[in-house]
Amino acid sequence: MKYHSFAGVLIAIVSLSVFAGGNTTNQSVSKAKKMLMRDVYTQSSQRRTIYCNAVFDSKKNITLPTGFHTNKYVKRSKRVEIEHVVPAENFGRTFSEWRDGHPQCVNSKGKSFKGRRCAEKINTEYRYMQSDMFNLYPAVGAVNAMRSNYNFVMLSGGVSDFGSCNMQIENRKAQPPKKSRGMIARSYLYMDITYKRYSMSKSQRNLMLAWDKQYPVNDWECERSSKIERLQGNFNLVMTKRCNSM
Repeated sequence: MKYHSFAGVLIAIVSLSVFAGGNTTNQSVSKAKKMLMRDVYTQSSQRRTIYCNAVFDSKKNITLPTGFHTNKYVKRSKRVEIEHVVPAENFGRTFSEWRDGHPQCVNSKGKSFKGRRCAEKINTEYRYMQSDMFNLYPAVGAVNAMRSNYNFVMLSGGVSDFGSCNMQIENRKAQPPKKSRGMIARSYLYMDITYKRYSMSKSQRNLMLAWDKQYPVNDWECERSSKIERLQGNFNLVMTKRCNSM
């Protein structure tokens, strides 16, 4: 009897460790983005962009925040894009295909290429990481473009680049609005503990830990995580812990 009890516990632990790993069910980032829009952001009250809290509908029509204006990426300001909160480059550059290319990464004209395109073509592990829905959020296209792959920081003073959306971008650094800092932090923490290839710097980790505490999870964030767990098949241990302690 004791043996069976121990065996049951062991199986449960092993099962949990498997499901607590990263994404291993979907290699297509375009499919992941479609699943988010179709199966996660199902209610009108949930359709808000991560940085600007801008409302969008099921057809991706977007209502920009008051005073929103940009001279760059004007066309992209009119559409919703699905954004990697932890930039793909931050983990992509750990792959040799991203840094150095690969013999199979040659275009129709015989020219070699590297970077995201090569890593996506050659490396299955990269495709899984890139398609992890816990790290994907809707964003105003222009904000996504201007944020680029810049690190998040706390800036001294400054003025929003996007009207009432208090997203500040300066000297290749970005300071997001308070409303999005908790979600951002927990995405970074999830990627950090889930994928051995990705590791935050000490300063970035300290900032994310601080934001995680200052801006706790809410009901929608927990619901979002639960939906993604069902769709993707792995647990988000960061979100599970936070949501269970609400």
